[in-house]
Amino acid sequence: MTNSDGAVLCIGVFDGVHGGHRALLAEGRRQADALGLPFVAVTFDPHPMSIVTAHDAPRSLSTIDHRTELLLGAGADIVDVLPFDERMAAMTPEEFIAAELVARLRAKAIVVGEDFRFGHRAAGSVAVLASEGERQGFSVTGLGLVGDGERWSSTRIRSLLDEGDVRAAAEQLGRLYAIDGTVVHGDHRGRELGYPTANLAWTDDPVVPADGVYAGWLTVGGVRHPAAISVGTNPQFDGRERRVEAYVLDRDDLDLYGFSARIEFTERLRGQMTFDGIDGLMLQMAADVGRCRALLLPG
Repeated sequence: MTNSDGAVLCIGVFDGVHGGHRALLAEGRRQADALGLPFVAVTFDPHPMSIVTAHDAPRSLSTIDHRTELLLGAGADIVDVLPFDERMAAMTPEEFIAAELVARLRAKAIVVGEDFRFGHRAAGSVAVLASEGERQGFSVTGLGLVGDGERWSSTRIRSLLDEGDVRAAAEQLGRLYAIDGTVVHGDHRGRELGYPTANLAWTDDPVVPADGVYAGWLTVGGVRHPAAISVGTNPQFDGRERRVEAYVLDRDDLDLYGFSARIEFTERLRGQMTFDGIDGLMLQMAADVGRCRALLLPG
């Protein structure tokens, strides 16, 4: 995994790889370049809370594949995904350091957030890590995650998405919030109305933004399409299942079923609504598509 001279490690869950995470990664990259060593981002899957306190496990801001993509894009040479299970949860801080960080990854420098906790019952801290580093020959840097006057936080981003404020969430993430999944068959009602949609099925437990209509992007097969996105249960037709569907602007010729897809959220246009009849719905859909076009394809 690393060369015989060791590596610089940056350790964390990194859910969403938000601005604070990227500050840690930038420092890790700087130290790796200064030492002439590979830079390894060390993350965990599943989220440790899903094993330690399953009832409090947070919804995800990125799949592990997307997280890996983001970590590599933020400067890591290697992404090392630790499978978090009961065995790892039971390790003492000292056992985790010795087995994973020293013996396997050959740490020479470690960068973490200042509130980083690890080991059984979260007994490990930056101070414990630094103490072991003095004994075992690696340096430790603990950084605060503060940006633009407030602390960067995955919890804060989840709250913003729950409110439908995808613009503010994007500011914290440093990118548009996205959900990955597979395009599956829905009710085909959009096609009947002249707005065929790609219905996204996901396998993990992502944060789904508040119900409503959004402007955004649908990426399939490496092609990124401007889209109007609907989130909700479709109460106009007595729907029960919460769905995320994307209509590619001005396209009714796409056959996307079975393809992997990513939906990115740019702006919330409105909340979920019901109408007296189909005519009212059609007028609103046309207005929504027009607003999406103006936002995504200006000029």
